[in-house]
Amino acid sequence: MTTFNSPRRIDPRSFAAAQSFITGVKIYWHKDLFGTLRSEYEHRVDVSGKAPQTVDDVEKIVAGMTTYRYYGWFERHMQKFKYAGRYGLIPWHQQERERLEKELAQKPIAPLELDPQLEMPRYYVNCDIHQHPGGVWSDPVAGFVYERASSTTTPLAGELHADMHERFTRLLEENCPAPQRVLDMGCGFGKSTGPIAAHFPQAQVDAVDLAAPVLEVAARRTKNVRFRQMDATRTDYPDGHFDLVTSTMLLHEMPPPVIEKTLAEAARVLHPGGKMVHLDFHNLRDPFARFIHYTHGRRNNEPFMEPLAEMDIAALLGKLGFKNVKIEPFAEAEGVLSPEFRAWRFPWTTITAERV
Repeated sequence: MTTFNSPRRIDPRSFAAAQSFITGVKIYWHKDLFGTLRSEYEHRVDVSGKAPQTVDDVEKIVAGMTTYRYYGWFERHMQKFKYAGRYGLIPWHQQERERLEKELAQKPIAPLELDPQLEMPRYYVNCDIHQHPGGVWSDPVAGFVYERASSTTTPLAGELHADMHERFTRLLEENCPAPQRVLDMGCGFGKSTGPIAAHFPQAQVDAVDLAAPVLEVAARRTKNVRFRQMDATRTDYPDGHFDLVTSTMLLHEMPPPVIEKTLAEAARVLHPGGKMVHLDFHNLRDPFARFIHYTHGRRNNEPFMEPLAEMDIAALLGKLGFKNVKIEPFAEAEGVLSPEFRAWRFPWTTITAERV
């Protein structure tokens, strides 16, 4: 459990104003600063007359650029201030702990099964992913912190991404029109699980996650889902139990051996003909986009982003017993895949496959 000693009580209006300021700076970073960096990079490439082929080539071009140094500083420190600054999410939620613990004492609206004996994997606890002090697993109120933090994970959300999860559920329906049993792996606080359950009211939806604090929040936000604390690499479901297995933004938070075990578990619990659809970050062809993505992972304490992008997922899925594998860019909003779109965005990718 991470504790912060605050010198005085945080005024709610000051907290809201500070978080709004951080979000505003992040939007500036996404749009103006990234746009300037990209333009300067493209100018240098044009002057050199030689197109970079690798991430190392890109790094040689941008490493000495003042704009890139500003870009990296803002990325690292705005995230730090968001969580752990004077008006950060951690001290605010620590101040609100009594109120939040009262909420946790109320009966959840969805079935919730916790496993206090579940051992947290070493890769999971050894890194404060997203710069979230203590991670989402170590403090009873960490799920509330993560829920609030996710609203500005992509600061353009209000402008572009409001319907991202609805778009994803429509894609699920295209692949599996009427599933009877759905498993959502790494569900977090249920941000994707809720739309899935609403979109498939006829289905029994199960959702699993390692962290009890996020499941506590999920079970108080979403109906018609069974939330269970469980490792996605080794669930207790029977072979061939599900029609559809999904995840959103899970794979990039795992090292490659764990990714392979997770996909193998998805293969095991799907019946022949069952579908698997994951939304994550993988499809990176342009060296500049790959460099930006890799350095984002380093600055944001997400060490497995780069290994996932380097994996041959299609070959792995073939080995695990999948067919009709598709790895495709995902448009979280209209126009974002157009060359004219110049703001920074995650390389959203859908990984779909059918169980042999």
